[in-house]
Amino acid sequence: MIIVSTRESIRSIPQELREAAYGLGADQWQTVRMYILPAARPGILTGTIVSLARAIGEAAPVITIGALTFIAFLPSSPFQSEFPFINFEWLSSPFTLMPIQLFNWVSRPQAEFHINAAATGVVLMAMTILMNGIAIYIRYRLRRNLK
Repeated sequence: MIIVSTRESIRSIPQELREAAYGLGADQWQTVRMYILPAARPGILTGTIVSLARAIGEAAPVITIGALTFIAFLPSSPFQSEFPFINFEWLSSPFTLMPIQLFNWVSRPQAEFHINAAATGVVLMAMTILMNGIAIYIRYRLRRNLK
């Protein structure tokens, strides 16, 4: 998908831009490197972001099956007050996924778990909106810099 979006972004650049670069004395590599790729960068970036989102979405079921555990405690903190001040034990501690944690909290009868599940849903939505907002901002900045 990244390759297809890159090809389409490069094909969308007008032929006149290439001809203008050649008219200025640029060879083929200079034309591609200095004119075509910078002009196609917003489309390439958008295609890459969409491809990564698709890959994450398609990998989610596999991760869910592999991480289908409920962790009732927090892992150890990466920072500690004694020397060496950094603890790497958290890298090997058990983990779970936020959607699985949300499902586990919703399936419990206590109201406190439902509050936690609602907060987790808000965090998941905020993360999605933030990631999409960053992608839109980067694309906007790159397009604005081309003009």
